[in-house]
Amino acid sequence: MNTITQEVRYRNTVVRYAQDKGVSRAARKFNKGRSYIYFWLERYEGTLESLVSRSRRPHGHPNQQNQEEIKLVANMRKRNPKLGLMEFWFKLRERGYQRHYVSLFRLMMRMGWFVRAEHQKQQYIPKPYEQMSHPGERVQIDVKWVPLECNVGDTRQRFYQFTAIDEYSRLRYLGAFDEATTHTAMLFVRDTVAWFARRGIKIECVQTDNGHEFTKRLLRTRDEENLTSFELLLQALGIRHKYIKPYTPRHNGKVERSHREDQKRLYDSAKFHSFEDFANQLKRHNQRSNNIPMRPLGFTSPRQFLLNTVQYV
Repeated sequence: MNTITQEVRYRNTVVRYAQDKGVSRAARKFNKGRSYIYFWLERYEGTLESLVSRSRRPHGHPNQQNQEEIKLVANMRKRNPKLGLMEFWFKLRERGYQRHYVSLFRLMMRMGWFVRAEHQKQQYIPKPYEQMSHPGERVQIDVKWVPLECNVGDTRQRFYQFTAIDEYSRLRYLGAFDEATTHTAMLFVRDTVAWFARRGIKIECVQTDNGHEFTKRLLRTRDEENLTSFELLLQALGIRHKYIKPYTPRHNGKVERSHREDQKRLYDSAKFHSFEDFANQLKRHNQRSNNIPMRPLGFTSPRQFLLNTVQYV
């Protein structure tokens, strides 16, 4: 429905004044051309709706497809209802059709002749994520490969950042390592448990992906008794190990999101001259990141959130 705007009311005033006093006086009073007033006088039907601007879209185009071309496409489509666009276009060109395939696609869509795929990919609808009720209920762990260009030391050594993030409070612990193996993962989870324990948080569950540094469960030669040292340590500590669905990093979304922030805040500008330098910078970055306000925490930092909600040392 057209909206009655201030401009429409102004036109109504001009037209009614011109009907009462004449076009010449209306042109002088409202400082409008006579042609403008005659145009709206011809449109005016006694209602404001008649003075609303109409669409200026042309009814036709000099290069639009003519009836012969439309008839050719319609007859060919009737005989070949399931042909793909490109194959159908080539068949039309053999019969003298000169239009571009994009023009053909637009014509077929407009006329309802284009048959879309019957089995379209089903849109992913995320399920509501389980919310944690207290610190340590579940901790996500993952590994980030540090960009090689950050290492400007004598040796082009690969560095790795192990990350543990508490799902309830977003409190993080970061570890610096020079290799990503099940042994380093075991060392990291040992340090993580101790680091959280010093802050009054007992870890109940650890969630990881299915990387080789955490588990061998997806290997063809998998032996149920042959657990990694990472899994054995979790068993010894009485911590449940939860695996996410393979090739679904969004299930570990909190730690993945934190890695994006690490890339932006640290690795896009940092330079490391040695492994010790990397470890020191990562430690300072960890302290800084735990004091940055976050929207999911009501714009408080992880440390402040814990101070406000639970007994926290």
